Amino acid sequence: MKRIMIAGTGSGCGKTTVTCAVLQALIDRGIRAASFKCGPDYIDPMFHRKVIGADSYNLDSYFCDDNTLIYLLDSGAGEISVIEGVMGFYDGLIGKGSSHEISQITDTPVIIVINARGMSESLGAVIKGFLTYKMPNNIKGFIFNRLAKSRVDFAIKLCEELGTEYLGRFPADNDFTIESRHLGLVTAGEIDDLKGKLARLAQAAEKFIRLDRIIELSDSPPLMFSEPNFGKEHKVRIGLSADEAFCSFYPENGDILKKMGAEIVPFSPLRDERLPENISGLILCGGYPELYGEMLSENASMRESVKNAMDIGLPCIAECGGFMYLHDEFQGMDGKYYRGAGVIKGRAYKTTKLANFGYSELTARDDNLLCKKGECFPVHEFHYFDSTDCGNDFISRKKGKAAEHECVHGNRSLWAGFPHLYFYSKPRIAENFLIACERYLLNG
Repeated sequence: MKRIMIAGTGSGCGKTTVTCAVLQALIDRGIRAASFKCGPDYIDPMFHRKVIGADSYNLDSYFCDDNTLIYLLDSGAGEISVIEGVMGFYDGLIGKGSSHEISQITDTPVIIVINARGMSESLGAVIKGFLTYKMPNNIKGFIFNRLAKSRVDFAIKLCEELGTEYLGRFPADNDFTIESRHLGLVTAGEIDDLKGKLARLAQAAEKFIRLDRIIELSDSPPLMFSEPNFGKEHKVRIGLSADEAFCSFYPENGDILKKMGAEIVPFSPLRDERLPENISGLILCGGYPELYGEMLSENASMRESVKNAMDIGLPCIAECGGFMYLHDEFQGMDGKYYRGAGVIKGRAYKTTKLANFGYSELTARDDNLLCKKGECFPVHEFHYFDSTDCGNDFISRKKGKAAEHECVHGNRSLWAGFPHLYFYSKPRIAENFLIACERYLLNG
């Protein structure tokens, strides 16, 4: 299986730009490329999807054991699989979740992207540091972002002296960057002329990056794993929010529900008048309702449809942005408050910093839609919003820290809160959701 990881020295070094450029160049060559993202990020895979025209998957060694991680990589593989790293190559949570760890588990060759702007001799220290900080590692070479043409020979010489490979550069040009905003990168749908920009990135990759050598380096041995057991089938229809306001949903979560027998029915809370017909479960995923507050509020028939369905016990998972939408009101990025579905009695409001950011483990205080009292599973949070009623049906704890806090509204038919779920971390929670949907279907 051909595979390569494009990692970086840290966030903002240009690895997403380089990854998209390499992916588009491979596609333009007629190569069936697949893409993956290390860690829990939603936004980078949106760009990958725009390039490859198919789902991009996450590889997260905090959420998944080694076998599951390899299974996900194998099941989504193309002629060549390009894996984008997360943060800096060695960054993780208490030794878990780093790009380095994932590259070791999957035996994947690694290219490190360095933002070379403003550096000279210090480039050598960065190269040497990444090559030697942790051994073993799979680092094969470096790409230098924002490297001036006059410094190319110097960078090549440094790589030769340090026993690694110069694999190209990206010039210091604003047209070769992807913008950021309050939750990281803007989404792929928000960039003007994205198709044209990707075409220019691919041209730059052909000109400035050693693509033929990267393809050679991607040759890797096959991986051994066992197929997960997904249990018996649950024949239910699940409504899934899917539009610009609700776009943060792991494709893997949909895949595992389908493997368990569910039919996924996408709908738009922005434009559709009501929930899809004959559904026995609902997922309101994360996204950016704060950017579409007026449209969501004005779609009163959809808000009423959601409220009425949940009042009669329709099983529902609502994560982050979906949780905000369930409130009586939620605040938009313009500072105004907009009407939500009225399921959660309170307001979701904007703050000035990330709240409870990162991985944590949730423990249930009582039996609920996803698990039994005392059971736990890992989650991830990434939001600048808070609520006057975050719920108190779970206890959230971060590994290595004594602090804990209450969160999530959980009962027999509802799981709603800011944390994001990843079903492959504990498939039983997905199965419990579908069992509740079957029960609703039988009793409905």
